[in-house]
Amino acid sequence: MSRDTTWVGLLALALGLLFLYVPMLVLVAYSFNDSAFVTLWSGFSFRWYVALFSNHAYWVAATTTLEIAVVSSVLATALGTMIASALSRVRHFATRSLFAGLAVAPMVLPEVITGLAFLLLFIAAGVERGFVTVVVAHTTFSMCFVSVIVSARLAEFDMSMEEAARDLGAGPLAAFFLVTLPVIMPAIVAGFLLAFTISLDSLVISSFTTGPGTTTLPMRVYSEVRRGVTPEINALSSIVIVVVAVVTVAVSLRLKAQAARRRRDERLAQS
Repeated sequence: MSRDTTWVGLLALALGLLFLYVPMLVLVAYSFNDSAFVTLWSGFSFRWYVALFSNHAYWVAATTTLEIAVVSSVLATALGTMIASALSRVRHFATRSLFAGLAVAPMVLPEVITGLAFLLLFIAAGVERGFVTVVVAHTTFSMCFVSVIVSARLAEFDMSMEEAARDLGAGPLAAFFLVTLPVIMPAIVAGFLLAFTISLDSLVISSFTTGPGTTTLPMRVYSEVRRGVTPEINALSSIVIVVVAVVTVAVSLRLKAQAARRRRDERLAQS
């Protein structure tokens, strides 16, 4: 690779990183603004963080969001894994293509269509909208992502290993939990984390399926932003950015440590 090509690549990388992170840095900086006006800097202050931590509505919304995310992610992971397992085991039946298409259809549908469909369904069924309806909607939307991730892992899995366990006397469930599940566990964890993230970030579907007393954090922030961005929202966004950054760095360091430990064990085994 020539030196000119290297400089062009580095420049493109730098511009991309600036495009991604400069707005976040500006947001974090203005969260410490003493002024009530977002774009008018009047001095450094923690007043908006103090106001945020004393705002009960935000914490109720955050708690509701986490509860919905945990429940819907667990359900979506279980259902998505079952869908992927069924598609990988039964490869030939008349309506397989239709079943596989329906399993991933929410991924390509606009969220507003999915949310409206759930709204009409709940109204027609006479179901009162609230925590349960939001969980059902998030589970249905997220499980297709889980099924795709787990299906990709099962496509590389040798089913003869499970058949060997069956030949040795293990039942179907025992063979799955003792042989298949440990192999596909990384994909299941990845699917759970993706479902959890989707649920945390969901605004459109939550808006259609929620009811009185069930307000998620994205809905609360959106309702506040419609009246104008305040430094208090900047403080909330900054906390979310810091938490995500810390978790990402911690996971990255853990993965690197595990990889280094694995390479060390391999060298010791070879020697």
